[in-house]
Amino acid sequence: MIRAPRRQGHPPPLFVDGGRHSADDARKPEPGGPPVEFKEVVGRRRSIRFFEPDRPVEREKIQKMLEAARLQSCAVNAQWARAVVSFRDDLKPDQLKRLLTPVAALNVEMAPVHIHWFNDLSIVNKIQGSRLRELVDVGALAPTHGWSHKFVDEFVYPQILKPMTEGPAYPVYSTFDVGMAVANALLAGVDEGLAVCMVTLNGEVLKEVFKTPAEWIPMPTILVGYPAENWDGGGQRPRPPFEELYFEGEYGKPFPRDPKVVEQLKAAKMIQEPARPHSPERIAEIKRLADKYGLPM
Repeated sequence: MIRAPRRQGHPPPLFVDGGRHSADDARKPEPGGPPVEFKEVVGRRRSIRFFEPDRPVEREKIQKMLEAARLQSCAVNAQWARAVVSFRDDLKPDQLKRLLTPVAALNVEMAPVHIHWFNDLSIVNKIQGSRLRELVDVGALAPTHGWSHKFVDEFVYPQILKPMTEGPAYPVYSTFDVGMAVANALLAGVDEGLAVCMVTLNGEVLKEVFKTPAEWIPMPTILVGYPAENWDGGGQRPRPPFEELYFEGEYGKPFPRDPKVVEQLKAAKMIQEPARPHSPERIAEIKRLADKYGLPM
């Protein structure tokens, strides 16, 4: 297990003076950090792979991530997303060893908290439209659009939802909703000044170690901690060109990318300085981290 020497003080959350800590940061309040706009949270998110292994994460910050996941948009209000929070140091050594994979072993060892996500495929037939009826009662599903308890009980559940659960595409549909919950949790973690990284572990091992119901399909895991590396991780990650991803009217007609909007998003810190190949600064930072934690280069 990788460990770093414990220190008496810890730096404040990420969102201070552009993200880089200074001598003045110690005088700024720790909990939550200064408020950050949504666009900047989106722009600051990175898959951080160097965590401070001995710096614990406050339970309230983990709860905030889960609260954000719970409030995500969800088809028919079913809430397929489930999570098991695992504090690394509470795991038995053999359990932690079983979670390690060739791709994510170091990440898992360094991160103090692991949030394992699952897709509960049984939920639609357990609730049988009851959460849709709740939406009818609070006026979210209005009679102007044809909604009523009778419509849910006699049409939506028996003729749409139940057959959907019996089709081959059902896990795909429901996984989309789980993904939205995980995305909310990731952004909430970033907003709390945490380092987050999504990884895929061995699903069968997850089910055995955490004793989850048979109907739960393992999804990716969010590793959570405080960053040992600079929050920007060398810059915003490379992405395919906008015009290759999004279309208007039909496939093959790219949605026009307005340069003025791009500049607005740069000003809002959603679009940030991109990572550069073979950056001397990034290489030096990785070497520093390798020396600190005794890692190979």
